[in-house]
Parts: sequence; C-alpha cells; structure tokens
Amino acid sequence: MGRKAGSLHINPKKFANLQKPCMREMISFLNCLTLSQGNDQKCSRQKSQLSSCMDAQTANKRKPSGSINYHLQRLNRGRK
Repeated sequence: MGRKAGSLHINPKKFANLQKPCMREMISFLNCLTLSQGNDQKCSRQKSQLSSCMDAQTANKRKPSGSINYHLQRLNRGRK
C-alpha cells in the first residue's frame, strides 16, 4: 500500500488498530486455555463471556459506507 501519483490515498490498515472490541475477553479466554493445557471445559465462563461479547458486536454493525479512499477520490474529483 502506498501513494498513487496524482491522487489521494490512505493506507486503511493503519487505521484498523483503532478499535479492538472483545480484546479483554479474548485474552482472558486464551490465558485460561494456557493455564488449563487446552482444556476448554475448565474455561466455560471465559468462553461464554467471549461469545456474548462477539454476539453483541455483530448486533452493533452499522450500514457500511464506502471506504475512505472512495470518499477521498470523490472529493478530489469535485476540486478539479
């Protein structure tokens, strides 16, 4: 990903790290798996917390608007 000559371009991977939902639940579940040598029967509470957090995130999905690069190119066309 880089710049294109004569047009605006932003690397979307750079902005992907801004929001990390359910990270705390995932880390606690992975730590529990590590401590129990991979036995997920002992980690049922952490597993249920992680799945409920992930379900809540899928319910919060917004209508996807175009990518930031699309909008930058659209605005750039208006300037010419």
